[in-house]
Amino acid sequence: MTEATTGFSPPAGLPDTWFDQRMTMRAWEDLLTYRDLERTRSAGVRSEILESWCRSLELGIDALADFAPLDHADERLTQAREENAALRSAARLPFAKIGALLSEADALLILTDAKGMILDQIGDCRTQDAAQAIHLIQGCAWDEAMIGTNGIGTALRTGQPVVVHGSEHFCQGIKGWTCAAAPIRDPFDQRVLGAVDLSGPPGIFRPHNVALVAAVAREIEVALAERQEMERVRLLEAFLDTGASRSKTDGVVILDRIGRVIYHRQSPARRGCDLALGRQLIALSDAMSDGDIAKALPPPLRASGVNRLMLDGAFSGAALILPSNPRALPAAPVAPTAPVRIAPRAGTEEEALLMIGTAPKYLEAMDLARRAAAAGAPVLIQGETGAGKELFARLVHAGSGRKSGAPFVTVNCGAISVDLFGSELFGHVAGAFTGAARDGKPGKFELADGGVLCLDEIGEMPLELQPYLLRVLEQRAIYRVGCAKRRPVDVQLVAMTNRDLGLEVETGRFRRDLFYRIGTVTIDVPPLRERGCDIPVLATHFNQRVAARLGRPPLTLDDAVMEQLLAYRWPGNVRELRNLFERLHLMSVDGQVTLEDLPRNMQTLPEPPAVPAKAVIEPDPVSLTDMECQAIRRALVSEAGNMTRVAAALGISRPTLYRKLKLYGIRRTYE
Repeated sequence: MTEATTGFSPPAGLPDTWFDQRMTMRAWEDLLTYRDLERTRSAGVRSEILESWCRSLELGIDALADFAPLDHADERLTQAREENAALRSAARLPFAKIGALLSEADALLILTDAKGMILDQIGDCRTQDAAQAIHLIQGCAWDEAMIGTNGIGTALRTGQPVVVHGSEHFCQGIKGWTCAAAPIRDPFDQRVLGAVDLSGPPGIFRPHNVALVAAVAREIEVALAERQEMERVRLLEAFLDTGASRSKTDGVVILDRIGRVIYHRQSPARRGCDLALGRQLIALSDAMSDGDIAKALPPPLRASGVNRLMLDGAFSGAALILPSNPRALPAAPVAPTAPVRIAPRAGTEEEALLMIGTAPKYLEAMDLARRAAAAGAPVLIQGETGAGKELFARLVHAGSGRKSGAPFVTVNCGAISVDLFGSELFGHVAGAFTGAARDGKPGKFELADGGVLCLDEIGEMPLELQPYLLRVLEQRAIYRVGCAKRRPVDVQLVAMTNRDLGLEVETGRFRRDLFYRIGTVTIDVPPLRERGCDIPVLATHFNQRVAARLGRPPLTLDDAVMEQLLAYRWPGNVRELRNLFERLHLMSVDGQVTLEDLPRNMQTLPEPPAVPAKAVIEPDPVSLTDMECQAIRRALVSEAGNMTRVAAALGISRPTLYRKLKLYGIRRTYE
């Protein structure tokens, strides 16, 4: 490889703390010569690079190529930029902030689409000139299928941040470059939209370059999330403006421009069809008429009305009206009543866990947990105490695509002192501090490597320790206390909390960047009072389980007792119901349970809540703003100020709810 090929003279020296460039070059030559994978693996090449080299061989990439193939069709770049207008807009501010630092840094910051086509790039002029020689320019595709192992293509292929340095590139002509890239994911459904890449001569190489591009990618994702939320609200407003004919009991489903569900309300027809937020219901396009959209719907759905939605004169989505009359719909399959069984963890003597419930909200949460598990995405599980968050964490572990017997490690963030927190999570070496284990000790991240790490009560984590957790999640590596050695870890993070983390962020008690990082997928576990249909089956389950353990027949409940259980608010949720049957079995004499056997706080039927006077005299809304204000106020009253349930009732995110409360001057505790 010559200086003319890359535009750079060979560097005087490379960081020897990373790896031996000559060794990597020899391993590459051996792989091309002998096609001996084991021989190359023994040379010490990083596994992600070796896997990419093998993919490059299978794709038939010319290892002696000097540059990426270039298609000079300008219209392809124009089309790609139009299709990725939202991505480019979200990247504009982060790129502007970083660009000012790159003018004399011999580096380029690059934005690509999901196919690896370079949409935009900024940086040092001399480096841009050198990039011309290898076609690292706008309009050129840098996926692995075009140029083999490289930062952009490998990050897109693996869906993970990656560094590809010097000899690690597959093609000879680009081995004089170093690059670090991170994928950009759609905040709504987690599909890869593109990548951010930092490229330049080997002299710019630093292991932490990948943390920089990952941070830029996260900032772009946050901007995309805000844009999507704004578009979602505008689509709702556009639907209201259509004046579509519908009854109060009809279901409404709103799809975005590519057919993903962004909103649904009171939809009885969804029992036979998955209408989870983010799911692509149909392949929607601008060319489809209302009739085409209706015909493309899955068989269980039949819309009584379809409205194409326009924003700024452009097609942006569609609204579906689903009639509430069951006779107007095809028969929907009955939700399964059999509980979901979660097998015991490998190496434990615990019993299998059962997830019991058919309530729509519960089934939706379970479906979301399964999909998050399959994708390996970080999961935030929110719910009241006793609602069963631990079951959802185990469901994620059981459904993950990791190897059988992968570890499941739990940490209670509220039960560890600040002084020991770092040692518990990241481990320590011998002599790291007074009282340290003689031989050192691995932390929870290392113990969970290859599996799932569950951080319970994440809201209790001290604010000063949150940056360390964020760094581990971004770098996918830990440093033990008292040791500078980098230890890669591969864990799927599941965080649980009974707090409203959105409010914690707004009040400064939880880091916003960490909130977005752990909340890639947020699962809201519904409280038992919102799962009325599940109370009888749960009561039967706990009754039989306690009876079997005590070796006696199940209790017989009076009809009035079951009515009381259905009317009770269950502040302790499923755990309270389970404990109730423990008590009843201990207190019962003849096996018959009457109202008098219930705890005193359960014996009095709750009175129906009084209608607030304000709701009676509230004037009819005269604008969309008035409608929104009234909707928020009513939701605050009906949900007793619980912000998680208010946001769910309104169909918006909690951060959006906080912004609207501030915008309209509405107090949180509305009375």
